[in-house]
Amino acid sequence: MIETYLLEELAVFLQTGTLAKTAEQLNVTQPTVTRGMQKLEDDFGVRLFDRQPNRITLTETGRLAAKEAVNLVQANQQMIDKVRNFDQSQRSLQIGSVIPGPLILLKNLVNSAPQNLQITSELLSAAKTERLLSTNAYAGIISNQALATTTVTSHYLGTEKLAVNLDKFMFQANQSTISFSELKDLSFVVLSDIGPWREIIQKEIPDAKFLYQAQREAFAEITKYSDFPYFSTNLSAVDPSFTKLKNDDNRVLIPITDSSAQMKIYFNYLKEQKKRVTPVITYIQHNWPA
Repeated sequence: MIETYLLEELAVFLQTGTLAKTAEQLNVTQPTVTRGMQKLEDDFGVRLFDRQPNRITLTETGRLAAKEAVNLVQANQQMIDKVRNFDQSQRSLQIGSVIPGPLILLKNLVNSAPQNLQITSELLSAAKTERLLSTNAYAGIISNQALATTTVTSHYLGTEKLAVNLDKFMFQANQSTISFSELKDLSFVVLSDIGPWREIIQKEIPDAKFLYQAQREAFAEITKYSDFPYFSTNLSAVDPSFTKLKNDDNRVLIPITDSSAQMKIYFNYLKEQKKRVTPVITYIQHNWPA
């Protein structure tokens, strides 16, 4: 059996093209890599390299071997990650989300949750959900997309409902509800990391301007000393920073009635994890704001 460190050397050599760069990347000496290449040829029983003065290159057979080595090294690392993640998952449930609202809710519920929850701080990519679940990196990922595969399933948590906070002197502020089209041409201050909500507001509000803020502190300062409208949802109600923000301004919160402003939220998880995550799902559902 070929040792893993030799496959790593071959994979890196395919990437770098030289013994010196391979040794540098792997933090070993060049003679160590040279001996490793020679041992590889002995183990395979075929010629993998063309050797010329001051230069070594892969043969066609060597290139095939190197590509296979890349796959094996990646698979080996994925196996290690999966086992480590699984071991960690036995002590706590790692929960992630592609939407900020559910993270706010979870962080306010975590101390009274039925299990030991670890809540991620950064939003995840929806495209990576299935892979992150299959490698046990997360026990559950909250998303506006319900997954259904041979290994992954989902459960409905609740609906996140978008609202706009308008200065009370704006004529639209006298309404009990509002539509996206009625917000056309306005300028809004918006947090940058709002997941799929960003695409929705940009698509649905004609000719609007969005002043995106990466930092919550900057967002709070701008809203405090300006009249720019800003968005919130029913999940914002459990956020202490939002409560403070509302106490510091005189804006009127108005629900947005468009169907695209009502986002269904799901808890995605591995089917084999159902027994462990069901109490968490039930707890979130029970505490979901109206």
